[in-house]
Parts: sequence; C-alpha cells; structure tokens
Amino acid sequence: MKNLLIALVSVCLFWSCGGGSKTASEAREGKGGVFIGGILKLNEEEYLKSLYPPNITEVTGQRIDNNIYEGLVRFNVKTLAIEPCIAKSWDISDGGKKFVFHLRSGIKFTDDPCFPDGKGRTLTAKDIKYCFDRISYSKPTEIQAGWLFKDLVVGANEYTEKTAKDPKDNSGVSGIVVLNDSTLEISLTKPFSVFIDRLALPQTAIYAKEAYEKYGSDMRTHCVGTGPFKIKTLKENELVFLERNPDYWDVDEFGNKLPYLDFIKITFIKEKKAELEAFKKGDIDLIYRLPLEMKEEVVDVKNVLRPAYSSFELQFLNSLTIQYYGFLHPGKIFNDKRVRQAFCYAVDREKIATFTYKGSGVPAKYGFVPPGCGTYDPTKVKGYTFDPVKAQGLLAAAGFPKGAGFPKVTLQINSGGGRNAQIAEAIQKMIQEVLNIKVEILTVPWAQHSESIESAKTEFYRLGWVADYPDPENFLNLFDSKYVPEELSTKTYINSFRYKNPEFDKWFRLALATPDEKLRNEYYAKADQIVIDDAVVLPITYDIDYRILQKNLKGCPQNPIEHRDFRRAYKVPK
Repeated sequence: MKNLLIALVSVCLFWSCGGGSKTASEAREGKGGVFIGGILKLNEEEYLKSLYPPNITEVTGQRIDNNIYEGLVRFNVKTLAIEPCIAKSWDISDGGKKFVFHLRSGIKFTDDPCFPDGKGRTLTAKDIKYCFDRISYSKPTEIQAGWLFKDLVVGANEYTEKTAKDPKDNSGVSGIVVLNDSTLEISLTKPFSVFIDRLALPQTAIYAKEAYEKYGSDMRTHCVGTGPFKIKTLKENELVFLERNPDYWDVDEFGNKLPYLDFIKITFIKEKKAELEAFKKGDIDLIYRLPLEMKEEVVDVKNVLRPAYSSFELQFLNSLTIQYYGFLHPGKIFNDKRVRQAFCYAVDREKIATFTYKGSGVPAKYGFVPPGCGTYDPTKVKGYTFDPVKAQGLLAAAGFPKGAGFPKVTLQINSGGGRNAQIAEAIQKMIQEVLNIKVEILTVPWAQHSESIESAKTEFYRLGWVADYPDPENFLNLFDSKYVPEELSTKTYINSFRYKNPEFDKWFRLALATPDEKLRNEYYAKADQIVIDDAVVLPITYDIDYRILQKNLKGCPQNPIEHRDFRRAYKVPK
C-alpha cells in the first residue's frame, strides 16, 4: 500500500509539475444546465496494448480510442443504437449489399507534426478508403482487424492476397470506392445484418495517412484522429492524459461545443482494492467493477449502497459479457473432446457466481451467447451443470482414470485487478478435487497473455468476451473455421482455439444469410449448441457489471458493453 501511495503522489506531481502547459479550468455553467471544463479521472487495471485502430484487440485500448478516434457511425452511449458520426447519412440498396455514405463537411484531423504545416487538415472520403483498405492488408502481426471485412466486402480477400505477395501493392479493396470527396461507396458480397455495427467499432476508426507514413508502428501510442480528445501525455504503464480537441466538430442541442471536459486522466492502478481506496479519496471519478472481496462491504443484497458509500452513485446491469477458459484444440492436452467436457462438468458455476464472484455474475449455464443479446433466447441452448460423476467418467473414457497419467496443465491468466486469480484458484481447487488433476496458474501481463494466446503458445487460458455490438454473431464469430491459419505458429486473434467443425460453420453461415430474425436466431442456437457440445471453451459466468461514480459526475450512462463516449460527460463543481 505504501508503494501505491507513492505512485499516486508521483502521478499528481507529474500532472502539476510537468504533465502539460495547460491546467484544468474550473467548470463553468453552459447552456442547458451542463458544465464546461474540468478533468475526468479514470483508472484501468491493465495497461493498453495498442491505440492503433486496426490493431485494437483489448478493452483498455478500445475504451481510450473511443474518445480519440471516430468512424463513419457510432454507438449511442446509452442505447447502443447506431447514429451518424463522420457520415451524416447513408443509403442502402441492392438488397442490403451496397452502402453509400455521405460525409460531413469540415471535419479535421488534430494538429500534428505529420502534416506539412503541423496543422490538421480536412478529412475526405479518400481517408476513409485508405483506412478501410489497410484493414484488409496482409500483415497479421500489424493488422488484426481483417476479420471485419474478410469474405464480406467485395475485393477484401483479393487485396489480402495481393499484399501478401507484394507488400507495396496499393491497389486497394475494389469494393470500397471514393465517389467524390464527401461520398464513399462500399459493396458487400452478400447482405450482412450487422455490417453497419462493424463500422462503429474502434478498429474501423479513421486516422490520417500522413500519421501512419511518419510514425508506422509507433501509432501504437501516437494518435492522429478526429475525435473529441487527443493525447497530451502518455507515459508507458503509468499515465495517459487526454486533452480537449479544440477543433472538434460536434455541438450539443443547446449549442455548447463538445466535449464539455478539458481533460481526461487515466491511471493504471492494477489492484481493485487500491483503486477503490483512491476512488474514496476523490482521486478517481468512476470505478468499473468492484473488488470481489469488498463487494458486500460496498453494496447490500438489494443492490443498495451501504451507508459508508451512500455519498456515491451506483450503476449496475446485466452485461453482454462471458468469462471463460479457452482450450487449444490442436494442442497435446485438450485435443480430446471428452477431456474438455470433463473439465466443463467439474466446475461448479453456481458456487463461483455466489461465493467467489459475490453476485457480480451469474452461472454460464446456457451457451456462449449471454442473455440480453437482442431477441436471441439463450435458454434454447443446454449448457453444463456441475456433475462430478459424469466428469470422472469422461476423463476415464479418455484414458485417464482418476487423473492418472494426465499431463501437466498450466492455466495462463492475466491479472485483471485480482479477480481473475480468485476465480482461477477456485476452479483449480475444483478440478483437483473432482478430476485429481493439478493445475498450475501462471499470471502474466495482458500484452504477453494475448500474444501467447494468438500465437498458440499456451493450451489453457483465461479470456472474456465483451460484445462489440449486441448480436449473437459477434460471439459465435469466434468459432468460425475460416479464421484458423494453416500453420499453428501463425497468429490469429479470432478463433484462438483453432477450432474447426463443418457442422458449426454450416449453421453459423446459414444464420448470417437469413434475413428473417426469428429463423436466424434458431440457426444461431444450433451453432451455439455445437460449441457447447464440443466443449470448445469452458464457460464460467455471464457478468453483472457494477459501477460507482462520484456524485458530481454526470453524462455517463451505463450500457451492457461498457462502451465509453465522454463527449457529453461533465462534472458539477462541488
């Protein structure tokens, strides 16, 4: 704790002595009762992996990027409905296969030395095409968003193949066409019901070509976008400091220029208990997820803040998130379905949700798609119960009676503020007691964790999937065999399990091609059941997300994917 306090003091000193030439202004009242100015103080448990849009693979980078970059469209921060952003409107024709986007005029990139005079220039449709072409570029180590357009946008696959042979090829994706400076056309190979949702993701955000040409891989931390904020200061593993973009184009309904805030400060306190202490002192304005061991101290069984915390605001809702452990299917340990099923039956999810998760989640007793995903009914999928007898029988049938001769197992996790370790220890004990298999736990930083998973260097690992958008496709897409590379050593972000099943592919792809929503959900459920029956992963819980906020923080509605957009966030002066 002493080292933590020193770190917090250092951050404060950095801000006051060298964090920037500007200081946060006292918030002043604007039109409509909002307040302009001030600083929003946030914390993330894990340090960001990358802020370069097509290389975003984790939530920390995503949440920061959402306030630096923008795409053609965006999610409404409360309802998650699609709304205009860089594109002021769009037309859809040819049975849902052709999209024509009409861009706003006067949107500028932020000032940066990558431009000849250091001044940000006006965005045009050519910038959209440049960034979208890059999504289909062939370098998987640099571009991990290729799955968004693969087999979907006309010419995307062909451009990937071209750039694999000739990295200097700049012919681009044929189905992405600049009609004029303010109009862009995108053609699809087939109708795809959630294509517009994909254009609201941080991976499809727009950055300046000049920035990539100047900074290359350094765009991991050097951002040149059109969003409401821009980076003022970034210190690796310590601090990200954002300041208002003075040239931002958007205004609210009262005529106030957005964003309202002057600054956003993001620290990286890794332990949830320490984060909560900092919040209580006023050093953090919003906490996402409570420390498991202290949840009952903060919130009672009726989800009411206890007296010691009554001066704060509580938000909670069912999240579109599943926590699970992944198995590497071509590996040496979990290539037998019976072994994977045995592990799944050996876990008491009710006990984990109640005693370890402290009510911050519910047992993942259905499929991989959590409840609340549009009109999809998850109860149509039969999931795993806690069944020690069945687990032991499956393990014996696989050739390991009472765990005899089973190879060494290492479960790799990332820290996650301590909660990942608590859940891992509970599951470690269950597998030992039920299957007589000893599981070692290895905790590594997120960047190393994701790299190891994507490169097939670990066979048993912790992950969670938070919906990018509220549709079952976004969950089941993780199991599509088209993302499995031929070589085991080749990285893949989607389908890191390296799972291949033609029957799953059939139902999943049939769902994607079905316009009728009820029938499409039936096909999704068939695909979901196959995932569960094959024990592709070990499902643990569907999350319930808790947030606590300082009372004077306004304009921060909660949503089930923790999508963050702070354009309209403001702080009422105390």
